[in-house]
Order: sequence, then C-alpha cells, then structure tokens
Amino acid sequence: MRRKTDHGGFIVARKKTKTKIKRATSSSKEGLQEIIILPVRNMILFPGVALPLMIGRERSIRAIQAAMQQGQSVGLLLQRDGELEVPAPKDLHRVGTVAEILRYWPLSEDRHNAICQAHDRFEVVKFLQEEPFIIARIRIVSAKERITKPIAARFRALKDRAREVLELAPGAPEDLAEAVEGIESPTQMADLVATFMDAPAAAKQDLLETFDLKQRLDKLMHILGELEEVLRLSNKIRQDTRGNLDQAQREYFLREQLRAIRRELGEDEDSDSDLDDLGARAEALPLPEEARKRVERDLRRLARTPEQSAEHPMLRTWLETVLELPWGQTSHARVDLRRAARILDEDHHGLKKVKQRILEALAVRKLSDEGAGTILCLLGPPGVGKTSLGRSVARALQRPFARIALGGMHDESEIRGHRRTYVGAMPGRIVSAIKDAGSMDPVFLLDEVDKLGRGFQGDPSAALLEVLDPAQNKTFTDVYLGLAFDLSGVFFLATANVLDTVPPALRDRLEVIELPGYSESEKLAIAKAHLWPRQLKRAGLTTAHLKLRVGGLREVIRFHTREAGVRQLERCLAAICRHAAFGVAKGRRRKALVVDVAAVVKILGPREHEHDVRERTASSGVATGLAWTPTGGEILFIEAAHMPGKGELILTGQLGEVMQESARIAQTLVRSRAEDLGLDPNPFQNKDLHLHLPGGAVPKDGPSAGVAIYVAIVSLLSGRRVRADVAMTGEISLRGRVLAVGGVKEKVLGALAAGIRTILLPERNMQDLRDVPEEARERLTFVPLSDVKDVLDYALVDGPG
Repeated sequence: MRRKTDHGGFIVARKKTKTKIKRATSSSKEGLQEIIILPVRNMILFPGVALPLMIGRERSIRAIQAAMQQGQSVGLLLQRDGELEVPAPKDLHRVGTVAEILRYWPLSEDRHNAICQAHDRFEVVKFLQEEPFIIARIRIVSAKERITKPIAARFRALKDRAREVLELAPGAPEDLAEAVEGIESPTQMADLVATFMDAPAAAKQDLLETFDLKQRLDKLMHILGELEEVLRLSNKIRQDTRGNLDQAQREYFLREQLRAIRRELGEDEDSDSDLDDLGARAEALPLPEEARKRVERDLRRLARTPEQSAEHPMLRTWLETVLELPWGQTSHARVDLRRAARILDEDHHGLKKVKQRILEALAVRKLSDEGAGTILCLLGPPGVGKTSLGRSVARALQRPFARIALGGMHDESEIRGHRRTYVGAMPGRIVSAIKDAGSMDPVFLLDEVDKLGRGFQGDPSAALLEVLDPAQNKTFTDVYLGLAFDLSGVFFLATANVLDTVPPALRDRLEVIELPGYSESEKLAIAKAHLWPRQLKRAGLTTAHLKLRVGGLREVIRFHTREAGVRQLERCLAAICRHAAFGVAKGRRRKALVVDVAAVVKILGPREHEHDVRERTASSGVATGLAWTPTGGEILFIEAAHMPGKGELILTGQLGEVMQESARIAQTLVRSRAEDLGLDPNPFQNKDLHLHLPGGAVPKDGPSAGVAIYVAIVSLLSGRRVRADVAMTGEISLRGRVLAVGGVKEKVLGALAAGIRTILLPERNMQDLRDVPEEARERLTFVPLSDVKDVLDYALVDGPG
C-alpha cells in the first residue's frame, strides 16, 4: 500500500513502489520493455509525484487512449522544443519517467485531462514507431539508494534550504513544508524538491538525467541557493515598494492638512480644480438617488486616493462617464402624426403598410405611455430601406438617432459593458450610444439582430432581452456603471434579413413588419425621385449634362440588377454618372448625354441578367409556374416527358424535398383520377415519367409548384396543349384541394413582367391581391382555384401540341 498526500496540485508518494508497465510487450533482450511514449512540453514529472496533464494533440490523445485500453503505463518524455506540435523521436529527450494513469476523462473533442503518477526513471534504447503514436524500447533505471555520510549530510542541508525557500516563497502551501519534514528518503526528497521548485524545464531535465544521487543533491543545492537569493531580493523590493506607497500616503495627508490650514486662514484655493469641477457637475445633474450616493461616495474616494495609485484613473474615468450621460435630458418633442406621415412619404416611396404600422405605433405612444414597450422589427432583404426608415422615424419624431450594428457581435459585454476592474473597461454599446445621442429618449436602431453571434464570452441576444423588455429596461444595469439606467423612454427599432437565426426568446419581444421588396414601378419612382438626383449631385453634374430616359432606366432595372432593394440600381446609376463626369471633365462632351437603352448598353455593357418570358405558342407537357425569390418573382417552366419503362418518376433540376413531394402527389393524383380525365386507367404502367425544371444550377424548393406539375402531367398524357399566356401557383393535396401559398405580390409582378395575362391562384390567396399595385391588377386576369379540376378548363386547350 502507498500513502499519498495532496500538496498544491501534486501528490507525493510516501513509500517507494516498484514500477509496473501493465501488459507491456516483452522484448527479446533481457531487461528491456516496450512502452507507449507521451511527449510533454515545459514540465517534468519526477518519480513519486502525481500531476494533472492537459492533453490536446491528436497523437497524444491516441497514445493515452491506447494505453488505457491496454492497461499500460506511459512513458513521459520532454520535448526539446516546446513549440513543436507534432514532435518526432529526434525532438525528444532520451530520459523520462514511467507514469501510471490514475484517472482519465475527456472534457471536449480536442481537450482531455489525465492524472498521472510517475514511478521510475527510464532511458530510451530505441524508438520503434512514430505513428499513430510513438512506441519506444526502454530500460528502467533502478534507484539504488545507499545512504552514506556525504549523502546524509547533503540530505540534511537540502531539507534545511528547502524549508527556507518555502518560508520565503509567497503562497506556498503550508502542508508542503510538513511533507518536506516528513520525508526520510534522500531520493524522494530530491524528486519532491525538484518538482515544486521554480526552475526552467531544461534544468529539471538535467536533474532527471542525473542518476547519481550525490551529484543530483549537489545540483539541487546550487539551484535552491540561486532561488533563495532571488526570493530574498524580491521580498526586499516588495517591502521597499510598500514603503514608497506609505510615504505617498503620508504626503497626501500632509497636503490635506495644509489645505485645511489655508481654509482657516481664509486663503483662496483653486476652485477650478478637476475634483471641484466633477463635484459641481454632479450637483447640477438630476441624478437618481442611488446614482447620486454612488457618485458622491466615489468623489470622496477619489479625493483620498493619491494620483500615483492605479485606482485613481479608474475612479476618475468612471465618474466622468457617469456625469457625461444625459440624465434627465429628453427631446420634449410632441408626436405630430401629420408631420411624421409627410416625412415618411418624402423619404420612402411605397411601403404603405410599413408606414401605416409605424404611424400606429407613434399614435399609441402619443396617447399612452404603456404603448412604449412595442419593439418594431423591420424584416426584409438587403437594400429595401430598413436602416433609412429608422433615420426617418427619428426625423419625424424630432429625436436624436442612435444605431448599433449587431452583426457578428459575440461578446455579452458589448451590450452590458465590462467590469471596472479590467484595464480599458468601458460601458456597453447601448449606454455609449445613448451618451453620444445626448438624450434619454432617442430613436435607437438595433441593426441586423439576425446576425448576432455566440461565443465563450456569453450570449449577446440574452443580454438584449433585458434591454427590450419594458418591464425590466426601466432599471437596466450596465455592468461598468453598476447603476440602474432608465431605457423606458427609448424608441427601439430592430432590423433583420431573416427570422430563422433570431433566438425564440428575442423574437418573442419583437413585432415584425415585413418589407417585401420593391416592384419595377416602385424602383422607377425611387430612382427618379431619390437615386438619380443624389448621384448627379455626387458626380458634380446637372440635368444639363445628363438626361435620363424611362427606357434607359427600365433597361438598368430589368437587365442589370436582380435584387429586392435598390443598392445595385444606385451603383449602376453611379457608374453612368461617372462615365458622363469623365467626358465633361476632359472637355469632350458639350451636349447633354441622353441615357437611353443604347447608352446603357454602351456604358454598362451587355445585359447581366435575362428573365424568362412566356412561350409564344401553346404546347403539351410544358406548364408555366410562378416562383418567389429574394430578388422578386419569376415564372418557372415545368417540363414533362415520358418514355417506355417501369413506371419510375425521374426528377431533375435541383429540386428540394418539398418540391419532390409535390411531384409525387401530382403523379398520384393523376393516377387516381385517370378515368375522370379520360386517360388510361393505369397511365404509368409501362412508362417512366420525367419532370424537369430548367435552370439546373439554381436550387428550387417549395410546395407552390404542385398545380403546375399536375397540369404538365395531364397535358402530356392527354395531348392537350397548355396555354402560353397562363401561369399558375398553388399547393395540392391528395384530395385534389388547392392550398394557399406565399409571395403572391412578387409572383404576380414577375408574371406580368414575363408577358403573362392570366394567373390561376388558390382561392384563399385572392385576398392577398390587395397588396398588388392597382396598375398590375388592371392588366391581369385572376382565376380562383379550390380544386385541381378547376384548373384544367382554364389552362388546357384542345389540339395536339
């Protein structure tokens, strides 16, 4: 049995034990053994001592796991270069220790922990393999301990010097001195002292390789002597520093007494001192009671703290930050709904539903403070004006505008602030933005809440919950300030591109307003009213230099941009203005440049995007569906063909799982209604059906193509043609019901641009047509569908295709 005592993270074996390499492979040479090698860096494990090891390298993990599985000990060898990640055998020392694995547990995939106890020294005879881990043939170095008078004398001297070093070392465990006193073996004493002493790894490796006990004790005495000198000098420096601090404190009290004497004598003092200025500012501010007590307390602390102290700048910075906050300052502007509506219309074209919802929120704020808790989230693709809407709301309310970008933020302290004890600590982004705004009731935009990150420093989205909760944000506590800060007067707005990545708890606090993107007519109006004048001004041009034609602008919108917003459109207009500015600056152009279709092609080059247009003639087996994309709606052709086969369904065109299910439902529906459709009772008995959606490089998914797939299959099998001017959308069920779909506005506008004149819609989606511009509704015919039998009368015409 062994007694083990824990001393500050390592275990001392009180009694010598024999080394056992469990299940080690026997060597043909007598006295040699094979063992798995575990390279270590910057640490030595001496015999009789147990220490925890952190294992993170792949080869080391494989090595220790193999040793555990085989019930073996491992051989610990120090690397010559601690920076090497994958050391070769030549990079390892030849002398190490055999260690038994007492405990092993993985913390994560690439981080494992083990507690190993060393038993005996060994030296490597030969390295046998390098992968998947290093195996070596070793020779155990037996510890022959014959206590002679010289060794006994050195042992006693080493114990005394070790006791002195422990007394000098700050933070040394008390029971470590007891362990040193209780050891009677010179070998164990040497190994224990070598373990806890503060020395480089190279020096400890030299001790490990010193097999002669007398020489090892001499080397230890020399190292401990140097260490004792360093500790004595360090303690002296510490005492001198403390004396200097005491002297500074004494000087401070003397100065305070001098100031008191001057006050008694009626002599003037410098009233413009920084401390007096901070006190005057604190007195003038309408601070809450708790904040005032904290500020007054820290002002007194600052007055007592010497300027040489590290605490002085920390206290001063905190006080200045608190006093720079806009305590009690508000805009005092009343909500004028007519003015707000006018400003929103001036800054943004269209977006009627969005503007109406914003005005409703403003109306509630005007009539009741309880409506202040509503957090509006503007949801839409990039470039549709979410951020600029926030600025317009601030202008409409006559309030300051504050904004923080949350994209990529993964540190909770960015929201809550850092603790004052850290170097460079500062308040969170929320408090800092309000300080910069100079008001307690700004319009505050939380931009890109869907792109919040998450890391080891916490979850920023969880910190935002307190900010956005009206029941909590009256007493929002920034970690740096340590004070309750009232955010209830702030008008919070958020923006996002998608909601999928927003945590559910945060999403629950947001009222989502969708910005679906602009139609072609809306982009035309925005370009003429806002983008074109802005780009002319930036380029230093006037309408005398450039004249924009509607045809040229439409060419840019249709064939050089494909987006829901207008950012790319503005970039194209900027390119046209730069081209004209170059000609004007060189004196080549005297007449105004007319921007028509030909000029657009010349300046911007060939068309970058082509849109599908409807077929000119009706054909069988090809139906026209409608698709929604982030950049708007488009038509989508569904092609069907059959050939002799075994009744298989072939799907191509990068179809997603939902669309594949729609195709199978449509095929089943045709088979179940074959007789009603005038088809063969088993139309796919000896035929393979192939469905293809052109544009194979673009992934496609969603349930809304079900009606179009059904029509394409019926047209193919019956020989009836599908009308070229008809497009359709809708999900189908096995009962033949036509179910509602989304993106109706975008799909309708895309169909109109492609030349479609009749659109077949699910009956439940007819109510969504109110979002479609009136000019588009007047140019199209809409047919409501409740069952797939209704679609054939409008989509198919007799005659072979």
